[in-house]
Amino acid sequence: MSNELIQTNSAKLTVAFATALVVADTQIHDDLAYNSIKEWDSTAHMLLIAELENVFNVMLDTDDIIDMSSVAKAKEILSKYGVQF
Repeated sequence: MSNELIQTNSAKLTVAFATALVVADTQIHDDLAYNSIKEWDSTAHMLLIAELENVFNVMLDTDDIIDMSSVAKAKEILSKYGVQF
């Protein structure tokens, strides 16, 4: 896997989170966790899931949606679907 593609996926992830949570991309980092900022509530979580599924062309299962508790966890979950970071 090329380093360029991995950087592209990381950039896509950052944009997807920033878009769904309506925050600056500078706020998106691996330690950002669900409910750690007011913008990432249950409603925004579902928007985030839809955005990630659209951007990465995957269909996340229910357990993965529930387990997605941080940006780092999102990378781990998306990796199961063949997305490399």
